[in-house]
Amino acid sequence: MSYETGGETRRGLLLSTREWKVVLVATALVVLNVALMAVLATTPLAAINATLFAAPILGVLVYGAALFVGQWVAERGVTDGNAPLAFVGLVILQGAFGTFGAGVLSFAPPDIRIPALAITAAVTGSLTFLIALYVYARSKSFARWSTFSTGSFLLGIVAIAIGTFVAPALLLAGFVLVFAGFLFRLGWEIWRVRERRDISTTLAGIGIYIAVMGVFVHVLQIVLRLLARRE
Repeated sequence: MSYETGGETRRGLLLSTREWKVVLVATALVVLNVALMAVLATTPLAAINATLFAAPILGVLVYGAALFVGQWVAERGVTDGNAPLAFVGLVILQGAFGTFGAGVLSFAPPDIRIPALAITAAVTGSLTFLIALYVYARSKSFARWSTFSTGSFLLGIVAIAIGTFVAPALLLAGFVLVFAGFLFRLGWEIWRVRERRDISTTLAGIGIYIAVMGVFVHVLQIVLRLLARRE
């Protein structure tokens, strides 16, 4: 794991050497997390989702807290050059996304889990590519996307809270808002990689990874619902 902040400007296929390193870090973390989902889906841990999301707002708050803490610990470890601390943060993040994804997968028949993950990976990869293309094609600031992301998350949490206790129809709105929050977060993280060459490749890679996985688990739920309708 590298903690250097070197501002390399040599460019390969459209991206600089530094940017390709960020892509590699994020990709490695995403691939590991998807593999972990597939494994955990066959274990009792997958049942955690059913317990937490018996009250949807509880599941959202628990996983949201896990992601917040995991990111904070991982970034603090990277910033301080503390590899063990960074590792602990990544374990928390991998565990949170892995357990959530496993819980979603566990409701699907075993024979469609791998195809569902493959389709989800293709859709998520395409969305990431399109957002990156949009960000890199425009020489403007995307700093406001961080605000849009936070706003979407907060509105999503409120909608899910109301949906849990008062109006279940709002649960879908909450899902859409949280999904949008991760999409905005992904665009902002990509823009930050483009603009902030003082940020280490590891730190930037972790940011991209979190945003991509947030998109991934939402797409996975949509894919599984569509596949279930075909059964």
